[in-house]
Amino acid sequence: MSARSQAGVGELLELVRSGRAVTRGALQQATGLSRATVGQRLDRLFRAGWLREGAGGPVDSPLGGRPSITLEFDDAHAVVLAADLETRHARAAVLSLTGEILAEHTGTLVIEDGPDAVLGELGRWFAGLLEKAGHRAEEVCGIGLAVPGPVDTETGRVVQPPIMPGWDGYDIAGRLATAFTEATDAAPVPVLVDNDANLMAYGEQRTAFPDCSAFVLVKVSTGIGAGVVVGGSIYRGIDGGAGDIGHIRVPAGSDALCRCGSYGCLAAVASGGAVARRLAERGVPAASGADVRDLLASGDPGAAALAREAGRQVGDVLATVVTLLNPGVLMIAGDLAGTPFLTGVRELLYQRALPRSTAHLDVVTSRLGERAGLVGAGALVVEHLYAPERVEERLLALGV
Repeated sequence: MSARSQAGVGELLELVRSGRAVTRGALQQATGLSRATVGQRLDRLFRAGWLREGAGGPVDSPLGGRPSITLEFDDAHAVVLAADLETRHARAAVLSLTGEILAEHTGTLVIEDGPDAVLGELGRWFAGLLEKAGHRAEEVCGIGLAVPGPVDTETGRVVQPPIMPGWDGYDIAGRLATAFTEATDAAPVPVLVDNDANLMAYGEQRTAFPDCSAFVLVKVSTGIGAGVVVGGSIYRGIDGGAGDIGHIRVPAGSDALCRCGSYGCLAAVASGGAVARRLAERGVPAASGADVRDLLASGDPGAAALAREAGRQVGDVLATVVTLLNPGVLMIAGDLAGTPFLTGVRELLYQRALPRSTAHLDVVTSRLGERAGLVGAGALVVEHLYAPERVEERLLALGV
């Protein structure tokens, strides 16, 4: 028997969710399963509330007949919680399984207060958001969290994060699951943690550039990080360290001390934090990338000049990134992602990179803005929980 004819219920769900086969007949053709077997496996998905029947499809036969009933993933059977942590504030949301934001909250959360306090507060935010969205805690299938540091995805723990003091090796997923339960009295749910730039890239690529097979997002805020999506999947490296371009050494930063303890890192000379420090030295009140963003929005010429120079420094490094990865889209996001910074990036990128590497490259700014991390975190949870290899186990747990 071929592997194709052994397709399980998870593979059928994946075919429907991806749009590759959305009728019973198409599922039979794609899998080689009999009509009866397809019907039995679909019945379990209907009983779980994961599938629904849509409108009738076109009639393929020239002789006419009844249209085929289409199948759809039912995104109303559960919701996802997501949060995106910055250094001094955070965003949290309730999302549908297809990525629609149903309720959202932004507030002050200082990451230096430590994981116990920050994650406990997130649990309380989630409880309030569920009430605002009109959903019960029991409807939550999982939680996604974006953090500003490298994450070992096998354990869900951050590894030596320069701007997250006190978080190294901490059980983030376990604490957030407990905080959710404490705030709602609901049973614990799976919690997935990933780097913020990774999740921003994932959200942006899936939403606006689904056909781009090599996508790079660079987030320039308090620090600098990159997220890479290749073939529709986040590229993390062997232990979550991929994309940490803020700690590439640059000649202009030889005397600049980075928060990681080294001298000469890109983040020490070109991040929002670095620009804020230079502005503060000139007597301009600025302490973070968010302050720089506000100054840029107000048209401050000093902030614009420093942002453009920072863009040149980042563009110099990105010339190597583009040559190595040959992406179709390079997206600039974060507090500095405005015209002055983007102008500086373009100046050095196109000057230093080979024309072959940039011939088919689009350099763009964020489409989702501050919601990119939330959308990516929600998508990460959904793709994890509804992956073919997990569907059978979850259906059995539901008793179907």
